[in-house]
This record gives sequence, C-alpha cells and structure tokens, in this order.
Amino acid sequence: MALPINLLVTLLFPLSVALFHHGWANYDQTRELDYTGVVKEMTYENPHGILKLEHEGKTWTVVLAPTSRMTDRGLTADMIAPEDTVRVVGYPHKEVEDEMRAERIFVGDSKYELR
Repeated sequence: MALPINLLVTLLFPLSVALFHHGWANYDQTRELDYTGVVKEMTYENPHGILKLEHEGKTWTVVLAPTSRMTDRGLTADMIAPEDTVRVVGYPHKEVEDEMRAERIFVGDSKYELR
C-alpha cells in the first residue's frame, strides 16, 4: 500500500532538515577566537552569511547568522565589502580547520550580536 504524498512529505521533511543543517554543536564553545582581519569575500545569503577573513596570513571561513537575523540587528549586506577590516569573535569548528562560527562582529565602530 502506497502512502499518500502529503503524508510522505510530512514524515520525511524533519529528517531532511536534520541531515542537511550543520548545527552549532560542531563548534567548540570552550575556545573563543577573537580575530581582526581583512575581508576577502562576503556572501549575504541564506541559510547563513559567510565571509572569508584573512588574519595573520591565514584565511578563515566565518559562518555568520541567517540574513534575517543580521538585518533585524542592523547589519545589512552593503555594510561589509572585500578589503574592509572587521573583527569577529566566535568559536572554531571542531573538525574543519580554518572555520569558525561568529557570535559577534564589529564593523567600524559598531558591534552586532549574531546569536
């Protein structure tokens, strides 16, 4: 007996979200990083903004908040561009070298909480 499509979608959707969302548990919240560097690349799109930050000769992938949260807190896409200097505070990924999740970002004289 085949399941109706709407029942099948209802049952499988939560599983797909769990499989494809990376989750914040992958970041080591016992090791806070605080880096100031030059933005090499910025992506302001869902599910999370991403920026590439050059700090002391190393390029970090910095996972930001969802765009709706950043916008709600006053951080818009046009506020960060390549070659800008920003400060990020966050946690390193437990397995992926050179990746961190930002808790806050400082752009110019302003601080934006991302959590």
